[in-house]
Amino acid sequence: MANSIDAGKLTDRVAALVEAARRAGADAADAVVVVGRSKGVSVRMGKVESTEASESEDMSLRVFVGKRVASVSATTGSDPKTLAERAVAMAKVSPEDPYQGLADPTLLTKAPRDLDLFDTTEVSADRLKEDALAAEEAALAVKGVTNSSGSGASAGFGGLVLATSSGFLGQYVATRFSRSASAIAGEGTGMERDYDYSSRQHFADLDTAQDIGRKAGERAVKRLGARKAATGAVVVVFDPRVARGIAGHLAGAINGAAVARKTSFLRDMMGKQVAASSITVTDEPLRRRGQASRPFDGEGVEGSKLTMVEKGVLNHWFLSTSAARELGLTTNGRGSRGGSSVSPSSTNLAIEAGAQSPEELVKGLKSGFYVTEVFGQGVNMITGEYSRGASGFWIENGELAYPVSEVTIASNLKTMFLNMVPASDLDRNFGTAAPTLLIEGMTLAGS
Repeated sequence: MANSIDAGKLTDRVAALVEAARRAGADAADAVVVVGRSKGVSVRMGKVESTEASESEDMSLRVFVGKRVASVSATTGSDPKTLAERAVAMAKVSPEDPYQGLADPTLLTKAPRDLDLFDTTEVSADRLKEDALAAEEAALAVKGVTNSSGSGASAGFGGLVLATSSGFLGQYVATRFSRSASAIAGEGTGMERDYDYSSRQHFADLDTAQDIGRKAGERAVKRLGARKAATGAVVVVFDPRVARGIAGHLAGAINGAAVARKTSFLRDMMGKQVAASSITVTDEPLRRRGQASRPFDGEGVEGSKLTMVEKGVLNHWFLSTSAARELGLTTNGRGSRGGSSVSPSSTNLAIEAGAQSPEELVKGLKSGFYVTEVFGQGVNMITGEYSRGASGFWIENGELAYPVSEVTIASNLKTMFLNMVPASDLDRNFGTAAPTLLIEGMTLAGS
């Protein structure tokens, strides 16, 4: 992709901002520029519905005066001296925060690694249009598909340049390409919709437009004739598309900031059994071509691979510097930059694969519910209560028997994690990844 960031120009700007902050009276400071470029095309029924292109270049400065902190945002063309003086003046009248500050200089990475996150392939708007049309055409060619909800393709990149007064100066940029399709099957009130998509950091790694469209169409057709299932206790098997959401709930529950605020249902569980012994969860920021990889975090710290949960036992929180200090710990390089603020987040998180294939998990069930989609906001991260609308397929005698919709599944995430069995089909091509998951003891509300 030709339009990469001008790293030299931007590193000069953030370095100048940090120096201006020190001259204005800051005890410490960091400055960051977050850059993004993207373009995309969406089509429906053979015609272009929209084309879009966006560019962003956001700069922010964070200053520390004693235990006081303030931050300001501006354009990259702003005068460093004026910006720094304003930030320092704000900090001097801010309340003290004993946990804020830069990362320990001994933790800063000296030589950020090349993780192969940037693809130089230049994808034209015409190619994006061709891919979107090809995906839709493949979806419409599936027998039983009656309409299209649209298809799309996009290309872009995002980059970060960071400088700190403790001596760190680094930058990285990552590309992102995607294709998607959404198909409708059936007629009238019996219509069903489904989708497929692919998102990768290298263009050549994308699933083909034809495969994406075909899968979207086939999934939509399989949902025809959906009905409700009977209310009662049920074994639920989560398709990987939905299982990734379960992994995301786990990541939120072991976020150090949530633990410090006492808003996580796992806040008192460090070193204890939080999941079944078959569950191991890893987080790997330095994986090559990883969707959520980064050579350093939002504070300049290189994070290493961590086994967050090992055989069901919780080993780590996701920690930034401030969250770690509040918990009496040390950052593990999971600080994510959101403009001028830094908060903990996962990177390439994965619930590791189990021994059985998805087919073997299903085959062992006399009855159950295979969930392919959930909706609604019924997840309470303080108590762990889980209640979501769901659709999928009813399992009878080890086979997917018929489609199911308009039901609700409920339990508590604490119980769900302890009754979870992972299948062997882990796909790591997602920032948050999970295999098919079987969870016993859930409640289904249907007919």
